[in-house]
Amino acid sequence: RYWWRRGLRTHAEDVVAAPGAPPLLLALIAAHGGDLLLPRPCPAWWTPQARLLGRPAYHVPTPAECGGVPDPYALLETVRRVRAEGGDPRLLLLSVADDPTATVAPPELVREACEAAVAEGLHIISDETWRDTVHRPEDTVLLSPAEMCPEDVTVLSDLSGALTPAGWPCAVARFPPTAPTRTDRYADRRARTLDILTALGALVAGPVAPAAAHALDEPEDVVVRIRTTAALHGRIAAAAHRAVRAAGAFARPPQAGRHLYADLGPLRAGLAARGVTDSLELENHLTERLGTPVPGGHRFGDELGALRVRFDTAAFLGDTEEERTEALASARPEESPHVARALSTFGEALDELAR
Repeated sequence: RYWWRRGLRTHAEDVVAAPGAPPLLLALIAAHGGDLLLPRPCPAWWTPQARLLGRPAYHVPTPAECGGVPDPYALLETVRRVRAEGGDPRLLLLSVADDPTATVAPPELVREACEAAVAEGLHIISDETWRDTVHRPEDTVLLSPAEMCPEDVTVLSDLSGALTPAGWPCAVARFPPTAPTRTDRYADRRARTLDILTALGALVAGPVAPAAAHALDEPEDVVVRIRTTAALHGRIAAAAHRAVRAAGAFARPPQAGRHLYADLGPLRAGLAARGVTDSLELENHLTERLGTPVPGGHRFGDELGALRVRFDTAAFLGDTEEERTEALASARPEESPHVARALSTFGEALDELAR
Protein backbone atom coordinates (compact mmCIF):
# COMPACT_ATOMS: atom_id res chain seq x y z
CA ARG A 1 0.00 0.00 0.00
CA TYR A 2 2.99 2.31 0.39
CA TRP A 3 3.15 2.68 -3.41
CA TRP A 4 -0.60 2.65 -3.99
CA ARG A 5 -0.79 5.79 -1.83
CA ARG A 6 1.78 7.37 -4.15
CA GLY A 7 -0.10 6.60 -7.32
CA LEU A 8 1.71 3.38 -8.28
CA ARG A 9 -0.26 0.16 -8.68
CA THR A 10 1.72 -2.48 -6.80
CA HIS A 11 1.22 -6.01 -5.49
CA ALA A 12 3.42 -8.31 -3.43
CA GLU A 13 4.74 -10.05 -6.54
CA ASP A 14 6.12 -6.71 -7.77
CA VAL A 15 8.28 -6.07 -4.70
CA VAL A 16 11.64 -7.25 -3.36
CA ALA A 17 13.19 -6.47 0.04
CA ALA A 18 16.85 -6.65 1.07
CA PRO A 19 19.00 -5.81 4.12
CA GLY A 20 19.95 -2.33 2.94
CA ALA A 21 20.15 -0.41 -0.30
CA PRO A 22 23.72 -1.36 -1.37
CA PRO A 23 23.08 -5.13 -1.75
CA LEU A 24 19.74 -4.41 -3.39
CA LEU A 25 21.27 -2.03 -5.92
CA LEU A 26 24.06 -4.54 -6.56
CA ALA A 27 21.45 -7.19 -7.38
CA LEU A 28 19.48 -4.80 -9.59
CA ILE A 29 22.54 -3.83 -11.61
CA ALA A 30 23.54 -7.47 -12.01
CA ALA A 31 20.02 -8.43 -13.10
CA HIS A 32 19.88 -5.82 -15.85
CA GLY A 33 23.35 -6.03 -17.40
CA GLY A 34 25.08 -3.42 -19.52
CA ASP A 35 26.82 -0.15 -18.71
CA LEU A 36 25.47 2.44 -16.26
CA LEU A 37 24.75 6.13 -16.60
CA LEU A 38 24.75 8.24 -13.42
CA PRO A 39 24.09 11.93 -12.75
CA ARG A 40 27.00 14.04 -11.54
CA PRO A 41 27.09 14.36 -8.58
CA CYS A 42 25.39 11.19 -7.32
CA PRO A 43 25.15 9.28 -4.01
CA ALA A 44 28.55 8.04 -2.88
CA TRP A 45 27.36 4.43 -2.53
CA TRP A 46 26.15 4.00 -6.13
CA THR A 47 29.45 3.76 -8.01
CA PRO A 48 31.06 1.07 -5.79
CA GLN A 49 28.28 -1.37 -6.73
CA ALA A 50 29.05 -0.96 -10.43
CA ARG A 51 32.78 -1.20 -9.75
CA LEU A 52 32.31 -4.41 -7.78
CA LEU A 53 30.51 -5.95 -10.76
CA GLY A 54 33.12 -4.66 -13.20
CA ARG A 55 30.54 -2.50 -15.00
CA PRO A 56 31.57 0.75 -16.67
CA ALA A 57 29.76 3.77 -15.20
CA TYR A 58 29.52 7.12 -16.98
CA HIS A 59 28.59 10.37 -15.26
CA VAL A 60 26.23 12.82 -16.96
CA PRO A 61 26.04 16.51 -15.94
CA THR A 62 22.92 17.74 -14.18
CA PRO A 63 21.19 21.05 -14.97
CA ALA A 64 21.83 24.20 -12.96
CA GLU A 65 18.55 24.13 -11.04
CA CYS A 66 18.85 20.71 -9.41
CA GLY A 67 20.83 17.51 -8.99
CA GLY A 68 19.84 13.88 -9.19
CA VAL A 69 18.49 13.90 -12.75
CA PRO A 70 20.78 14.27 -15.79
CA ASP A 71 20.36 17.03 -18.31
CA PRO A 72 18.36 15.38 -21.15
CA TYR A 73 20.58 16.67 -23.95
CA ALA A 74 23.75 15.71 -22.12
CA LEU A 75 22.22 12.28 -21.52
CA LEU A 76 21.57 11.73 -25.23
CA GLU A 77 25.05 12.91 -26.14
CA THR A 78 26.65 10.63 -23.53
CA VAL A 79 24.69 7.59 -24.75
CA ARG A 80 25.74 8.22 -28.34
CA ARG A 81 29.38 8.79 -27.38
CA VAL A 82 29.54 5.63 -25.26
CA ARG A 83 28.03 3.53 -28.06
CA ALA A 84 30.42 5.04 -30.59
CA GLU A 85 33.27 3.95 -28.32
CA GLY A 86 31.95 0.39 -28.16
CA GLY A 87 30.06 0.64 -24.87
CA ASP A 88 26.65 -0.84 -24.08
CA PRO A 89 24.61 1.62 -21.96
CA ARG A 90 21.46 -0.04 -20.64
CA LEU A 91 20.74 1.42 -17.23
CA LEU A 92 20.17 4.95 -15.92
CA LEU A 93 20.23 5.67 -12.19
CA LEU A 94 18.62 8.86 -10.96
CA SER A 95 17.08 10.34 -7.82
CA VAL A 96 14.22 12.84 -7.93
CA ALA A 97 14.77 13.80 -4.27
CA ASP A 98 18.52 13.86 -4.39
CA ASP A 99 21.41 12.96 -2.17
CA PRO A 100 23.85 14.73 -2.16
CA THR A 101 22.38 18.00 -3.46
CA ALA A 102 19.16 17.93 -1.34
CA THR A 103 17.17 19.20 -4.33
CA VAL A 104 13.91 18.00 -5.89
CA ALA A 105 13.90 17.81 -9.68
CA PRO A 106 10.97 19.62 -11.34
CA PRO A 107 8.47 17.28 -13.06
CA GLU A 108 9.12 18.68 -16.53
CA LEU A 109 12.84 17.89 -16.26
CA VAL A 110 12.11 14.39 -14.95
CA ARG A 111 9.78 13.75 -17.88
CA GLU A 112 12.28 14.97 -20.47
CA ALA A 113 15.13 12.93 -18.98
CA CYS A 114 13.00 9.78 -18.71
CA GLU A 115 11.64 10.12 -22.24
CA ALA A 116 15.19 10.56 -23.56
CA ALA A 117 16.38 7.49 -21.64
CA VAL A 118 13.49 5.27 -22.75
CA ALA A 119 13.90 6.40 -26.37
CA GLU A 120 17.50 5.17 -26.19
CA GLY A 121 16.45 1.81 -24.76
CA LEU A 122 17.62 2.44 -21.20
CA HIS A 123 15.91 1.05 -18.12
CA ILE A 124 15.64 3.50 -15.22
CA ILE A 125 16.29 2.83 -11.55
CA SER A 126 14.74 5.64 -9.54
CA ASP A 127 16.24 5.95 -6.06
CA GLU A 128 13.40 7.46 -4.01
CA THR A 129 14.96 7.03 -0.60
CA TRP A 130 14.46 10.70 0.28
CA ARG A 131 11.06 11.35 -1.31
CA ASP A 132 9.33 11.34 2.09
CA THR A 133 11.75 13.89 3.57
CA VAL A 134 10.66 16.93 1.52
CA HIS A 135 11.07 19.97 3.76
CA ARG A 136 8.04 21.90 2.53
CA PRO A 137 5.65 19.41 0.90
CA GLU A 138 2.99 22.05 0.39
CA ASP A 139 5.38 24.00 -1.87
CA THR A 140 7.14 21.11 -3.64
CA VAL A 141 5.87 18.93 -6.49
CA LEU A 142 7.56 15.54 -6.57
CA LEU A 143 6.65 12.99 -9.23
CA SER A 144 8.17 9.55 -9.58
CA PRO A 145 9.57 8.53 -12.98
CA ALA A 146 7.44 5.38 -12.54
CA GLU A 147 4.35 7.56 -12.92
CA MET A 148 5.61 8.81 -16.27
CA CYS A 149 7.17 5.66 -17.75
CA PRO A 150 5.44 2.79 -15.89
CA GLU A 151 6.99 -0.06 -17.91
CA ASP A 152 10.56 1.22 -17.79
CA VAL A 153 11.22 2.23 -14.18
CA THR A 154 12.21 0.26 -11.09
CA VAL A 155 11.82 2.20 -7.85
CA LEU A 156 14.41 1.73 -5.09
CA SER A 157 13.96 3.01 -1.54
CA ASP A 158 16.25 2.68 1.46
CA LEU A 159 13.83 2.76 4.39
CA SER A 160 16.48 4.21 6.71
CA GLY A 161 16.17 7.44 4.76
CA ALA A 162 12.92 8.30 6.53
CA LEU A 163 10.99 5.30 7.84
CA THR A 164 13.32 3.19 9.99
CA PRO A 165 16.38 3.74 12.22
CA ALA A 166 19.74 3.72 10.45
CA GLY A 167 20.83 0.68 12.44
CA TRP A 168 17.93 -1.42 11.11
CA PRO A 169 18.92 -1.98 7.46
CA CYS A 170 16.07 -2.61 5.06
CA ALA A 171 15.48 -1.48 1.48
CA VAL A 172 12.70 -2.26 -0.99
CA ALA A 173 12.37 -2.20 -4.75
CA ARG A 174 9.19 -1.99 -6.78
CA PHE A 175 9.33 -3.47 -10.28
CA PRO A 176 7.11 -2.44 -13.21
CA PRO A 177 3.98 -4.64 -12.97
CA THR A 178 3.23 -4.35 -16.69
CA ALA A 179 6.71 -4.71 -18.17
CA PRO A 180 6.71 -7.21 -21.07
CA THR A 181 9.66 -9.11 -19.53
CA ARG A 182 7.50 -10.10 -16.54
CA THR A 183 5.82 -12.76 -18.69
CA ASP A 184 9.12 -14.63 -19.14
CA ARG A 185 10.64 -16.24 -16.03
CA TYR A 186 14.14 -16.10 -17.52
CA ALA A 187 13.84 -12.44 -18.57
CA ASP A 188 11.97 -11.29 -15.47
CA ARG A 189 14.37 -8.92 -13.70
CA ARG A 190 12.56 -9.28 -10.40
CA ALA A 191 13.10 -13.04 -10.49
CA ARG A 192 16.77 -12.54 -11.39
CA THR A 193 17.16 -10.00 -8.59
CA LEU A 194 15.68 -12.49 -6.11
CA ASP A 195 18.06 -15.17 -7.35
CA ILE A 196 21.06 -12.90 -6.80
CA LEU A 197 19.93 -11.81 -3.34
CA THR A 198 19.36 -15.44 -2.41
CA ALA A 199 22.84 -16.39 -3.60
CA LEU A 200 24.30 -13.56 -1.54
CA GLY A 201 22.31 -14.57 1.54
CA ALA A 202 20.96 -11.01 1.59
CA LEU A 203 17.87 -11.56 3.73
CA VAL A 204 16.14 -8.96 5.86
CA ALA A 205 16.80 -9.77 9.52
CA GLY A 206 13.89 -11.36 11.36
CA PRO A 207 13.41 -8.58 13.95
CA VAL A 208 13.69 -5.85 11.29
CA ALA A 209 11.08 -7.27 8.86
CA PRO A 210 7.93 -6.66 10.97
CA ALA A 211 9.19 -3.21 12.01
CA ALA A 212 9.77 -2.29 8.35
CA ALA A 213 6.33 -3.61 7.38
CA HIS A 214 4.78 -1.56 10.19
CA ALA A 215 6.58 1.59 9.01
CA LEU A 216 5.57 1.02 5.38
CA ASP A 217 1.95 0.80 6.49
CA GLU A 218 2.45 4.43 7.64
CA PRO A 219 0.45 4.55 10.88
CA GLU A 220 -0.23 8.03 12.21
CA ASP A 221 2.60 8.08 14.76
CA VAL A 222 5.13 7.16 12.06
CA VAL A 223 3.77 9.77 9.63
CA VAL A 224 3.86 12.51 12.26
CA ARG A 225 7.43 11.63 13.17
CA ILE A 226 8.51 11.66 9.50
CA ARG A 227 6.94 15.07 8.86
CA THR A 228 8.32 16.59 12.05
CA THR A 229 11.81 15.27 11.33
CA ALA A 230 11.70 16.50 7.73
CA ALA A 231 10.64 19.97 8.87
CA LEU A 232 13.42 19.99 11.48
CA HIS A 233 16.12 19.12 8.97
CA GLY A 234 14.61 21.65 6.56
CA ARG A 235 15.01 24.49 9.06
CA ILE A 236 18.57 23.46 9.92
CA ALA A 237 19.50 23.09 6.25
CA ALA A 238 18.04 26.53 5.49
CA ALA A 239 20.11 28.07 8.30
CA ALA A 240 23.26 26.33 7.05
CA HIS A 241 22.45 27.47 3.51
CA ARG A 242 22.28 31.08 4.69
CA ALA A 243 25.67 30.71 6.35
CA VAL A 244 27.19 29.32 3.15
CA ARG A 245 25.80 32.17 1.08
CA ALA A 246 26.86 34.78 3.66
CA ALA A 247 30.44 33.52 3.37
CA GLY A 248 30.33 34.08 -0.40
CA ALA A 249 30.06 30.41 -1.41
CA PHE A 250 27.30 28.75 -3.40
CA ALA A 251 24.72 26.08 -2.66
CA ARG A 252 21.39 25.21 -4.19
CA PRO A 253 18.50 25.85 -1.76
CA PRO A 254 17.88 22.54 0.05
CA GLN A 255 14.45 21.00 -0.50
CA ALA A 256 14.66 17.45 0.87
CA GLY A 257 16.82 15.05 2.83
CA ARG A 258 19.39 15.77 5.51
CA HIS A 259 22.27 17.32 3.62
CA LEU A 260 23.55 20.52 2.08
CA TYR A 261 25.87 20.40 -0.94
CA ALA A 262 28.10 23.46 -1.13
CA ASP A 263 30.49 24.78 -3.76
CA LEU A 264 33.30 26.68 -2.05
CA GLY A 265 34.95 27.58 -5.35
CA PRO A 266 34.45 31.33 -4.74
CA LEU A 267 36.60 30.93 -1.60
CA ARG A 268 39.46 29.33 -3.53
CA ALA A 269 41.99 32.06 -2.68
CA GLY A 270 41.41 31.76 1.06
CA LEU A 271 41.51 27.98 0.83
CA ALA A 272 44.74 27.99 -1.15
CA ALA A 273 46.34 30.15 1.56
CA ARG A 274 45.58 27.28 3.95
CA GLY A 275 47.00 24.66 1.59
CA VAL A 276 43.59 23.51 0.33
CA THR A 277 43.48 23.11 -3.45
CA ASP A 278 41.10 20.21 -4.10
CA SER A 279 38.05 18.51 -2.58
CA LEU A 280 40.10 15.88 -0.73
CA GLU A 281 42.13 18.54 1.06
CA LEU A 282 38.93 20.50 1.65
CA GLU A 283 37.32 17.41 3.19
CA ASN A 284 40.26 16.95 5.55
CA HIS A 285 40.35 20.63 6.51
CA LEU A 286 36.64 20.99 7.29
CA THR A 287 36.40 17.62 9.01
CA GLU A 288 39.17 18.67 11.39
CA ARG A 289 37.80 22.20 11.82
CA LEU A 290 34.20 21.17 12.48
CA GLY A 291 34.89 17.90 14.28
CA THR A 292 32.47 15.95 12.11
CA PRO A 293 32.85 14.13 8.77
CA VAL A 294 32.48 16.49 5.78
CA PRO A 295 32.86 14.35 2.62
CA GLY A 296 34.30 16.06 -0.43
CA GLY A 297 32.64 16.21 -3.82
CA HIS A 298 35.05 13.64 -5.29
CA ARG A 299 33.14 10.98 -3.32
CA PHE A 300 29.99 11.86 -5.27
CA GLY A 301 31.49 11.78 -8.75
CA ASP A 302 32.52 15.43 -8.96
CA GLU A 303 35.97 16.37 -10.20
CA LEU A 304 38.72 16.40 -7.57
CA GLY A 305 39.60 19.98 -8.44
CA ALA A 306 36.07 21.23 -7.74
CA LEU A 307 35.90 22.58 -4.19
CA ARG A 308 32.58 20.97 -3.24
CA VAL A 309 31.53 19.29 -0.01
CA ARG A 310 28.42 17.80 1.55
CA PHE A 311 27.38 18.91 5.03
CA ASP A 312 25.15 16.64 7.12
CA THR A 313 22.38 18.54 8.91
CA ALA A 314 22.22 15.87 11.64
CA ALA A 315 25.62 17.11 12.84
CA PHE A 316 23.96 20.33 14.07
CA LEU A 317 21.36 18.58 16.25
CA GLY A 318 23.61 17.60 19.15
CA ASP A 319 25.72 14.73 20.39
CA THR A 320 23.22 13.17 22.78
CA GLU A 321 19.75 11.73 22.46
CA GLU A 322 18.46 14.41 24.82
CA GLU A 323 19.79 17.23 22.63
CA ARG A 324 18.36 15.69 19.47
CA THR A 325 14.97 15.17 21.14
CA GLU A 326 14.98 18.78 22.33
CA ALA A 327 15.64 19.99 18.78
CA LEU A 328 12.90 17.76 17.40
CA ALA A 329 10.37 19.14 19.88
CA SER A 330 11.27 22.79 19.26
CA ALA A 331 9.23 25.02 16.95
CA ARG A 332 12.45 26.93 16.16
CA PRO A 333 15.21 24.34 16.54
CA GLU A 334 17.88 26.62 15.08
CA GLU A 335 17.48 28.80 18.20
CA SER A 336 18.09 25.96 20.68
CA PRO A 337 21.37 26.75 22.48
CA HIS A 338 23.34 23.72 21.31
CA VAL A 339 22.05 24.01 17.73
CA ALA A 340 22.76 27.75 17.65
CA ARG A 341 26.33 27.08 18.86
CA ALA A 342 26.88 24.47 16.16
CA LEU A 343 25.54 26.81 13.46
CA SER A 344 27.71 29.64 14.81
CA THR A 345 30.81 27.45 14.67
CA PHE A 346 29.87 26.43 11.13
CA GLY A 347 29.47 30.03 10.02
CA GLU A 348 32.77 31.04 11.65
CA ALA A 349 34.62 28.22 9.86
CA LEU A 350 33.28 29.41 6.51
CA ASP A 351 33.98 33.06 7.27
CA GLU A 352 37.62 32.17 8.03
CA LEU A 353 37.93 30.75 4.53
CA ALA A 354 36.55 33.94 3.01
CA ARG A 355 39.39 36.04 4.54
